[in-house]
Amino acid sequence: MPLLILTIVIFVTVVLVVFAFGAAVVTPSSVLGARLRALGGQQVQAPEKPVTKVKERLEQALDPISKAIPLSPADVSRTRAWLIQAGLRESRHVSYYLGTRLLLAFLGLAGVIVFSGFSSLSLLVCVPAFGFFLPRFFLKRMIKDRQQRIRIALPDALDLTVICVEAGLALDQALMRVGKDLHHAHPDLSEEFHLVNLEMRAGKPRAEALRNLVDRTGVDDIRSLVGTLIQTDRFGTSVAQALRVHSDSLRTARRQRAEEQAAKTTIKMVPPLVIFILVPFLAVTVGPALIQAYRSLVSK
Repeated sequence: MPLLILTIVIFVTVVLVVFAFGAAVVTPSSVLGARLRALGGQQVQAPEKPVTKVKERLEQALDPISKAIPLSPADVSRTRAWLIQAGLRESRHVSYYLGTRLLLAFLGLAGVIVFSGFSSLSLLVCVPAFGFFLPRFFLKRMIKDRQQRIRIALPDALDLTVICVEAGLALDQALMRVGKDLHHAHPDLSEEFHLVNLEMRAGKPRAEALRNLVDRTGVDDIRSLVGTLIQTDRFGTSVAQALRVHSDSLRTARRQRAEEQAAKTTIKMVPPLVIFILVPFLAVTVGPALIQAYRSLVSK
C-alpha cells in the first residue's frame, strides 16, 4: 500500500512538471519559452503592449478634434507653456488637451439635448461651457501641485548643491549629481535639473539654460535662485557662499509663508463656524420656541 501511494505521488509530480514546462514553452510571454525559442533559432517577437495601442488610437481620435478649435499662435504657445509647467512636454499633449476640451463640450451639449431638449437655453450654454473649461481647471491644479512639490524640494537641493560645490565639483556637475540623488525623493526637481544639464551639454549657455528652467517651472523661488547663479557666474564670486546665503533666505521666506498661512487660519474658520455651528445652534435653541409660538397663534 505505501508503495502504491509513492508511485501515484511520483506519477502526479512528473505529470505536473511536464505540463508546467510545456505551458511555459508555449506561452508567448514566458521568459523560459523566449529563451528556449532563442536557443532553438526562432526569432523572439516581443508582445505588443495594449497600452501603446490605446495611446495611438486616442491620439488619432483627438488630433482632428483638437484642430477644430481655432487658436492663434499666441494661444497655442501659452497653452504649450502651461502644459510644460504641468510636466507635459510632448507635442501630442497639446492635441490631447485641446481635443479633450472640445470633446467634453460636445458631450455636455449632447447630454443636455438628450435629457432636456431645447427647452432650457441656460443649460444649453452653461453645461458645454463647463465641459470646455473643466480641463483648464485641472491643468491649473496640476501646475500648482507641481510648483508646490518643486518649492518643497528646493531647500534640500540647495543643501546638496552647496555640499557638492564645496567638495570641488563645478556647478554643472553639482546640478547633475543633485538631480541623480533627488530622483526618488523629488522627481520633479530632479527632472528639471536633468534637462538643464542636457541643454548645457547641447551647447546652450548656462544663463540661457537656467532661464529656461524658470520658464518650465514658473516658481518664484527658482527665479530668485537662477538670478543668484547668473550674477555669481557673471561677477566671479563664490558659488558656495551665494548658495548658502540664498538657502538661508529661502528657509526664512518659507517660515514666513507658514506663519502667514497660520495667521489666515482664524479668518478662514469664520465661515464654517457661522454656517455649520451658529445656524444649527440657533435652530436648536430658538426653533422650539418658534414652533410653540406658531401653534399657540394658530390655535387662537
